Amino acid sequence: MEYISENHSKHLLICHLIFVCKYRKKLLLKVGDDIKTEIESIANHYGWQIIEQEIDQDHIHILIRYSQKWSILEIVRLLKQLTTYRMWQKHNQYLSQHFWKERAFWSDGYFSCSIGNVSKEIILKYIQEQGR
Repeated sequence: MEYISENHSKHLLICHLIFVCKYRKKLLLKVGDDIKTEIESIANHYGWQIIEQEIDQDHIHILIRYSQKWSILEIVRLLKQLTTYRMWQKHNQYLSQHFWKERAFWSDGYFSCSIGNVSKEIILKYIQEQGR
């Protein structure tokens, strides 16, 4: 992947995210394709790039490339809030069977892991060899 140059900096910011459905409900069996479509739409709107995403029964993996203007927390909040809102608009009757009192979709937490296009070992070696 190419580095992006902007605002006197050069960067390649890629993150692996995992979101889990509230109460580990297997909601993505029915609405998973819609979730993926909505995530792609949200990413396009905010200028992020979805490199890959795949669903399991109760969670989704997302590999996202983003600009330094964004924090992971901001990205996660927007993705979870907007997909929850849109899923309730599209699948109100189905989701109402699973959540009686709340308009939830995702669990409160998330997993994130930053990645680059080289391994940790290569970076360690590069840093250790500086100044020699």
